[in-house]
Amino acid sequence: MSTLPVPKDVKDLFEDMLGRPVTVGVTDPAVAADLNKAVVALYVDNARKLTAVVGMDLKLSSFAGAAIGLIPQGGAEASIEDGELTPMLADNVREVCNIITGLLNQLDLPHLKLYEAYMPGQAAPTDATARLLALGARLDLVVEIGGYGKGKFWLSLAG
Repeated sequence: MSTLPVPKDVKDLFEDMLGRPVTVGVTDPAVAADLNKAVVALYVDNARKLTAVVGMDLKLSSFAGAAIGLIPQGGAEASIEDGELTPMLADNVREVCNIITGLLNQLDLPHLKLYEAYMPGQAAPTDATARLLALGARLDLVVEIGGYGKGKFWLSLAG
């Protein structure tokens, strides 16, 4: 079984990526209703086998997308109120998902790459969402980005 990152690894990744203070804490696993308004990112190995799935709720997606793009907090808040990511925030969140690959490639997994990132409202493949909802090798965190806000981060390793 592959080793999950520890919460500090996720904290360090977000701090390094965003250049802002970040705190993390444990939260409940995702439920199906959470994924309707979440970014779901699929990571595959060189044989294109699904190896990891990451989910970020709309709040974390908006805040991380805004922070990496140096967009004021108000832009993220407006996106949350609208219930969807703006095209710019969606592009920024795809970059966040790509950077998360670095965290996954530190684990004892085959080399991984981002296969696809599904934005809120887009249907991710059933096998990926099932993996994100399944018990097993998973990490469920609340991530707070300094100056922006907090949201949920879910990571599940396929195995």
